[in-house]
Amino acid sequence: MTNWRIRDFHSSDLDGILHLWESLKADGVEPVYALSEVLASCEKDHAVVAVQGEQVVGAAVGRAAHDQGWIVFLATLTEFRGRGIGTSLLSAVENRMAPHGLNKLSALMPETETRVEAFLGRGFVVKKNLRYFERTIPVQRQELGALGLLGGRILARDLWENVAGMRREKELLERRLVLPLAEADLADEYGVVPPRAVVLFGPPGTGKTTFAKAIASRLEWPFVEVFPSRLAADPKGLAGALRETFLEIAELEHAVVFIDEVEEIASQRAGDPPSPLQGVTNELLKIIPAFREQPGRLLVCATNFIRALDTAFLRHGRFDYVIPIGLPDVHAREAMWQRFIPASVVDSVDISLLVDRTEGFSPADIEFAARSASQRALEKAVYDDGAAAPNGRKGPVTQDYLDAIADTRTTVSAEVHQDFLEDIDVLGRV
Repeated sequence: MTNWRIRDFHSSDLDGILHLWESLKADGVEPVYALSEVLASCEKDHAVVAVQGEQVVGAAVGRAAHDQGWIVFLATLTEFRGRGIGTSLLSAVENRMAPHGLNKLSALMPETETRVEAFLGRGFVVKKNLRYFERTIPVQRQELGALGLLGGRILARDLWENVAGMRREKELLERRLVLPLAEADLADEYGVVPPRAVVLFGPPGTGKTTFAKAIASRLEWPFVEVFPSRLAADPKGLAGALRETFLEIAELEHAVVFIDEVEEIASQRAGDPPSPLQGVTNELLKIIPAFREQPGRLLVCATNFIRALDTAFLRHGRFDYVIPIGLPDVHAREAMWQRFIPASVVDSVDISLLVDRTEGFSPADIEFAARSASQRALEKAVYDDGAAAPNGRKGPVTQDYLDAIADTRTTVSAEVHQDFLEDIDVLGRV
């Protein structure tokens, strides 16, 4: 006759579950599921415990998803093993999940686990030649609500790889920003303080926003863009709304916060009496030091007119780096054309000629010219008789791209580009 019994899990059993968890670890068994996952499933999924008197001596926790069930946790105290408790716990938790109409019940066990009799006793079969893959999702479920209220989002994981060309800029951002943030423990060993705030500056259309998003994608952190123009309509005023937004951002565990055209709210302060905008600049100057005290986040400000920024805004202690993002070089332009030209015709297009003809083009200019060439080729194929590509190919040809390039008005003038080069020497900090 047994002196233990099986019953449903109660919230007061949490200490018992923790004791079971610690007993497994003491025996050298590393559970597959994290303790936080097990405790969460105890509360919201299906859990049963074996008790002797008031002591929890065993537990089984299951989770059902559609017609598939998983055993999240199974443990028995060492002194109670060999009494059939494990098999009884599995039977009980399976009965609790039965209303879900499960077709399959599975369990993942660490290689160090040798006590599998309970599973075999319940008819489980060991599957050979299987591998378990796991990836941690950085953004927790409880953060999604706050992220949604901020208008933030989780970006696709491949944005970094999809930034065509711009190898110098990518390498610089990878080394200065991504490396110390992604490898924070390693950075700490070397005495490197991860960056908290950076400014990206350069002519319009050079990809500053794209790089900010790519950094968030590379780190797998939420991306939150702050729009001063939207905040200006808030009853609290722009300064108050800005302060409230950053207080909400502080609730996130990780975040890349992006402010584009930051010169609109951080321009040179001058004039007597002070303009209303100076109060916003003052507020932002107060926000940044507080933001820097919080780990796991990065402020990225972008500007086309870095000379317009207030000198106090750019000083050391507020921004770790002031990084130039300029026009693409030969290699970058080649990579961009390779990306924008359809794969079906790319081998027949004289890309080196397009690269030569687009010196001084920004990434946005090149993309516009490529899209324009494709549109022109489509219209020719549909509306012009005998305008099909040579050899029956469908798609734009070299001349389509040259025509589009000739008709593209470049975003960056020679004067603006020269000013940018001077700004690198005077204001850049990498």
